[in-house]
Amino acid sequence: MAIQTDRNLRRASKPTFPPPQPSGVAPALERNIRTLQERRSHEERQASLQERVAEAITRFTGSMAFVFLHVVLFGFWTLVNSGLLPILPKWDESFVILGTSASVEAIFLSTFVLISQNRMAAAADKRADLDLHISLLAEHEVTKLVTMVSAITDHLGIETEADDEVDELRQDVAPDAVLDEIERNDRS
Repeated sequence: MAIQTDRNLRRASKPTFPPPQPSGVAPALERNIRTLQERRSHEERQASLQERVAEAITRFTGSMAFVFLHVVLFGFWTLVNSGLLPILPKWDESFVILGTSASVEAIFLSTFVLISQNRMAAAADKRADLDLHISLLAEHEVTKLVTMVSAITDHLGIETEADDEVDELRQDVAPDAVLDEIERNDRS
């Protein structure tokens, strides 16, 4: 009893501190983030001049500055040519020039947006391929781990509730077979 009381006193006399908190993310995750950022920067530097111009135009046309510019420009055009703002003579009373200009602008802007979307889709395809490869590697590693743990439990004579599923879990996944099955189910 005296020993227990002595331990309690020593515990009470020592200040308690919260456990140290992690400084952030794991080093492997930091490395992966840095690698992906470097890769993205490299791909942006490798973009052609045409792709960079299309991206810059798309970025600008998707901004509020672009909207404000058009409100001012089209508003001014409309007010002057409808006679509501007689500071300049009317130059497009039927608004044909304005309509034609807006149509041509829309054609070019949609083309720039499509160029940017194609580039983004190609990058998304690369990331999807990477995700698939990592998932397949993880699946293969898990399959090997299941096989090893199953061999250990067999060797030690341990029976588990998962024994009925172990044979199925030991099988490697064949991606082409999975894709074929998905396509067959989509068609039906």
